[in-house]
Amino acid sequence: MKEIIPKLSRVAVFGSSTTPDNAQSLREVNLAARALKVELQITDVLDPKDIEAAFRTANTGRVDAVMVLPGAVFDSRRTQIVELAAKSRLAAIYYKAEFVEDGGLMTYGTSWADLSRRTATYVDKILKGAKPAELPIEQPKTFELIVNLKAAKQIGLIMPPNVLARADRVIK
Repeated sequence: MKEIIPKLSRVAVFGSSTTPDNAQSLREVNLAARALKVELQITDVLDPKDIEAAFRTANTGRVDAVMVLPGAVFDSRRTQIVELAAKSRLAAIYYKAEFVEDGGLMTYGTSWADLSRRTATYVDKILKGAKPAELPIEQPKTFELIVNLKAAKQIGLIMPPNVLARADRVIK
């Protein structure tokens, strides 16, 4: 986001305190924000009815962008979230490709296709007799950047060429 919006100073982070791992994600986001001198406006979204209020808070808080953390409440309302981001003319980064495929601006994160393949390898080992407790814990190895140029144009944002060159996929 900082490369796309060089004057980025304030980001709304939408998460859900009921989602496992969001506390750790928020700690990591806070560390990155401090290093980049970006202020965060964290909003706890517990229910789909909280989504519109979260965007109203973001708009009144004069944020430059939105970051949506993983959560079931967001998965079930992808289209609504993407539409509200566009209506608010806010750059938004999401945690999975489906948001971008539905018209969202961008995603950067774990390749779910790669994780699925690697999960199948684990299952195969277990079915062949390996003890799950003896298998090593693995971290994601493949990350992907997906950018939607139509969404960028809709909010009046020009994607820098260096970001487009690094993108694994560009939706036009």
